[in-house]
Amino acid sequence: MDEQADISVDEQADQAVEFTRGLVEAFGAKAEVASHLEDEDTVLVDVTWRQPRAPRGAARGDARRGRGAGADRRPAPDRGPRHSVVHVDVGGYRAKRREALSEFARQLAERVRDEDAEQALEPMGASDRKVVHDVVAEMEGVSTTSEGEEPRRRVVIRPG
Repeated sequence: MDEQADISVDEQADQAVEFTRGLVEAFGAKAEVASHLEDEDTVLVDVTWRQPRAPRGAARGDARRGRGAGADRRPAPDRGPRHSVVHVDVGGYRAKRREALSEFARQLAERVRDEDAEQALEPMGASDRKVVHDVVAEMEGVSTTSEGEEPRRRVVIRPG
């Protein structure tokens, strides 16, 4: 049995924060590190720099890997051991990415509605697909579905 399966999500979050603090210290940076639960199985670790800029290349290296944004820790009730996903944010990258993806989805959905032709997006992760689904759900005259198998699962925006 996997050793991590015996560790609660709260304990996994604490370990992720401590590990991330170690990385920040290894860069010689001054930053606040906190975590919160995005959903019952996803922990977000947020790194907020206490200096004007992050160490050269630190944020850029993490952003290329698509890591996410977080905020203060809000512990959820401990429901016992389970596997969780941990994302690490540097410099608010996740929020910026979500906003850019939302705007792209709005523009594409408007084009689908205007041209009355469906449009398939590139394959993306579940959290990005959710952003697209949520944005389009708020719009009249368009809908979304997800098609394909992981890791090639994609959103299709359709008129109607």
